[in-house]
Amino acid sequence: MSRPSWFPLPIAIEEITPDWLTAALRSRAPEATVRGLEIVDLIRSTTTKIRLRLDLDEAARRAGIPELVILKGGFEPHSRNVEMTNMHEKEVRGYRDVFPVMPLPTPACYFADYDRERRQGIIVMEDLVARGVTFCHASRPQSAEQIARRLTYLARFHAKSWGSPDVAPGGRWAYLDDFLVSMQPFFDHNVAPETWGRFCAQPRGAAVSVRFHDRAWMAQAHARMIRFTHTLPQCVLHGDIHLGNLYEDPDGTPGFFDTLAARGPGMMEVAYHVSASLDAADRPGAERALVQHYLDELRRCEVEVPSIDEAMRQYGILLLYGFFIWMTTESQYQPEAVNTANAARVSAAMLDHDTAGLIAALPG
Repeated sequence: MSRPSWFPLPIAIEEITPDWLTAALRSRAPEATVRGLEIVDLIRSTTTKIRLRLDLDEAARRAGIPELVILKGGFEPHSRNVEMTNMHEKEVRGYRDVFPVMPLPTPACYFADYDRERRQGIIVMEDLVARGVTFCHASRPQSAEQIARRLTYLARFHAKSWGSPDVAPGGRWAYLDDFLVSMQPFFDHNVAPETWGRFCAQPRGAAVSVRFHDRAWMAQAHARMIRFTHTLPQCVLHGDIHLGNLYEDPDGTPGFFDTLAARGPGMMEVAYHVSASLDAADRPGAERALVQHYLDELRRCEVEVPSIDEAMRQYGILLLYGFFIWMTTESQYQPEAVNTANAARVSAAMLDHDTAGLIAALPG
């Protein structure tokens, strides 16, 4: 089988040309032509986001392609690292495969594909700035009402594949990674003694309980958590719903971007989102009601849900995932202020829910 005309995907910004963009956009708009382009600005982080102004022909405009788009891909020195290329591929799967048939409120996508030979994933999407959205941020914790609105959409998304044959071996979504299993190389690297010690010595380490500094405990607890997730119903996950990957439309509709589409238990996303998105003063009085809201929405979608007490037990156990992420995200990917704020919030939640005790009670 011949490769698509848009391969190879560019891995240097200089390789993003009108001819390449024309080939890429024709994957969804076959008559479109890009006559020229201008780089308006770019953001270098975990991935690179490049705002492009396109000189489009009339066929491209008729197809709904706007003048301003965001091209996202791996154009950084770290972009060919294994954990980064795994991230690129998950995101492409979300925009290319999952969202067209299991919608979430996300930016319009005009191209998404992954090049295994070059270990590059590229997405061309709507410029949300031009749409006038409000981007969420860890420095601005959300209200319980805002989070409840988001959980409504998340529950409806999860319900479409919850415990379905589609996520079982041989099913439509079986090729999506088991989320936590696919993260194991990342975990192994970051829990190594020198690396883990470096994170604990940073501001985030000072902001969390020292009870969770124990590297051996983390390794054992993480392994138990993974085994526990395999006893729970699986569904397709967005994969990374922290505040930095979320926005709100002018009418208040919550939006999602920067997906890491994979398979896993829905409650893992709920714990990850709720624990890091509420202010520490609001969380204790709000999270049980928010989890109940999520369960109620699943039930409306005809999903068989656990009791609220069992759901909160799962929530307490699965807090460990978010804690590990915020303890070990490098500051070149997320500012240390974000890592510190989120790690502190999740650490407090773990203490309140006795995450260590819940995990200790799991089968070894």
